[in-house]
Amino acid sequence: MAETTTIEQAVQMFIQTVNSARSKNTTDTYGFAMRAFQALLADNKIDVQTTPVSELSEDAIGWFAAWLKELAPATERLYLQATVSFYEFLSAERLHSPNLPRLRLLMRNRVRRTGQRLPQFPRESIEKVLEYAQALPLPTEYSVTVDGENGTPPTSDSEKLRLLRDRAFLVTLADTGLRVHEACNLRRGDIDWNEGRAIIIGKGDKQAVIRFSTRSMRALQDYLAARARLDGNSGKPLQSLPIFARHDKGAGKKVKSMTTATGRNIVDACVREALGDESVGKITPHSFRHYFVTTVLRASGNLKLAQELARHANISVTQRYAHISDDELDQGYHDIFEK
Repeated sequence: MAETTTIEQAVQMFIQTVNSARSKNTTDTYGFAMRAFQALLADNKIDVQTTPVSELSEDAIGWFAAWLKELAPATERLYLQATVSFYEFLSAERLHSPNLPRLRLLMRNRVRRTGQRLPQFPRESIEKVLEYAQALPLPTEYSVTVDGENGTPPTSDSEKLRLLRDRAFLVTLADTGLRVHEACNLRRGDIDWNEGRAIIIGKGDKQAVIRFSTRSMRALQDYLAARARLDGNSGKPLQSLPIFARHDKGAGKKVKSMTTATGRNIVDACVREALGDESVGKITPHSFRHYFVTTVLRASGNLKLAQELARHANISVTQRYAHISDDELDQGYHDIFEK
């Protein structure tokens, strides 16, 4: 089997294995890394479609590290780690017998170290976007009907639902620290409406408890109340329906989960309307997570609390936010230099 398995076939087997055990985001990242690795091999005159994987040299890791220097250090490290995992897969499946200790040594010696980067985000601009979102005009009638041959809600009602959804989405990101894909994966049954909490499966397939503020709960309830007729006609148990749904012609009368692309589009649209075209791209869904962590630190000064609420595995990640939320340092600087 190993003698007849080509590099391309082995890569496909590897990605299938990753897909069965890891998240979609991880699978996508490994897929990008493997495509880049195969392009590197092609640049070195290695035909991945015909070359047996058993002939793949460990030296390719060194070539790959040099080939990746134009990318950010973090991306370089991620792609190289994915490639080392590929070699480990080959060894485990007995498709190849690479020298794994040598591979890891090559990676350590060739990969650039990533320096600490402080989170950069325009706090005041995010607050303006949130103010804009909370001031979005609300519908006077919460009953959304479904008519027409294709079961598509009327344009006016669809627009009302989108306004309510967008407001709820932005406030939820800001007040919970949810990542965009975590917010899009929320189901109605995930939320304990009495306690204002939800249990989710977050990054690294870890279970976590999320807390909701009063304003985020109110925004969600306003949105779901407006969607009640649509949800009731879906034919599915309410608990299984997504919190944030699509409201476009493609969704029809079905209640389909909103995608992360839609989440990014919501942020871009509200940023454009609240701040102008020049600010689009400067604020992303993840900016609201930075906003959340910094808000917790500014209010509490408790690094451990911020770590737990943000679900950072390593407190050093949370520590980065302390550098930009230390009001005493700001005041001390101005006391010295602005007298």
